[in-house]
Amino acid sequence: MLKAKLGMSPIAWWNDDLPDLSDDVSLEECLAQSRSAGFTGMEKGRRFPETAAEMLPYLKKADVTLCGGWFSGTLVEESLEANKDRIQPMIDLFKAVDAPCIVYGEVGRSVQGLRNAPLATKPVLSDADMAAYARKVTALGEFCADQGMPLVYHHHMGAVVMFEPELDAFMANSGEGIPLLLDAGHLHFARGNVLRAIDNHHSRIRHVHTKDIRQSVLDSLDWSKDSFLDAVIKGAFTVPGDGSLDFRAIVQRLADHGYEGWFVVEAEQDPKANSPLKMAQVGHKELMRVMTAAGYEVVA
Repeated sequence: MLKAKLGMSPIAWWNDDLPDLSDDVSLEECLAQSRSAGFTGMEKGRRFPETAAEMLPYLKKADVTLCGGWFSGTLVEESLEANKDRIQPMIDLFKAVDAPCIVYGEVGRSVQGLRNAPLATKPVLSDADMAAYARKVTALGEFCADQGMPLVYHHHMGAVVMFEPELDAFMANSGEGIPLLLDAGHLHFARGNVLRAIDNHHSRIRHVHTKDIRQSVLDSLDWSKDSFLDAVIKGAFTVPGDGSLDFRAIVQRLADHGYEGWFVVEAEQDPKANSPLKMAQVGHKELMRVMTAAGYEVVA
C-alpha cells in the first residue's frame, strides 16, 4: 500500500507577502490547531525560529514535524554562488530538524509579490535563457542534495516558470538534481492541465501542494489589471473540499504513478473571513476521503 503524509502551510494563519491577511495567532497555537485537525507536518513560515534548538521544542510539543519551507531563489538574475551562500543556513537548519526538503521558489524578476503588477506582466524567458536557468537551478539542487537535503522546484504564478509549457521546458532542460513540487492550484490558475502535468513529470515529483481554487474568482479576474496578490485577496485559493478542483482525480493520478510522500495543504486566504482551523478541518477531511479512495495509507 502506498504511504502518504499530510501537512499544512502556516500561510493559512499568516501571509508572508500580505501581512494584512494574517491572524494574530502565535506559532504555538498555529501548530496546535493544525495538529488538532489531523495534520502531522507543517511547512516553515515567518514566525518560526531560525535555529533547531529553538524550533524543535515547538514541533515536539505540538507533535508535528517540519515538512518543508520556502527558499526565495534568485538564480534567474543572480549568481549560483550567491544563492549557495544564502541557502546554506537553511540546509543546516532543515537537516537538524529532519525536514524532507527545501522548496525553491523563484522571486527574481517575478511579479508574484507586487500588488501593482498585473498577471499579464509576468517575466518570460527565451528558450535559450530558460535552458541556462534550468541548468543553474539543477546545479543548486545538486549542491543541496550532496549535503543530504533535497531541493524541490515550485512553479508559481507570476514567476518565470508559471505556464505549463514553461514547466515542460524547465523540466526538459533541468536534471534529476532538481525534483519537482507539483502545486495543483498554481498550475490550474495558470490554465494548465494538472493531470497531464502529473503524467509528464511524475518521475520527478517529490512534494505536492494540494492548493484548491475558487473557479468563480479566477473567472472574474482581468489579467491585464489584476495582480497575483489581488487574486489572493479576492479569495482565489482555498483548501481541498472548499474549491473547484477534482482532488479525487488528482490524487488518484499521483497514486497511479506510485507517488509517496507529503501532501501539503497550502491555501492563502483571509483568516478573518475563513477560519484557519475550520479550513484545516475541511481540507483534512477531503484529503482523507480521496486518499482512502486512491489506496493510500496516511501515516504520521
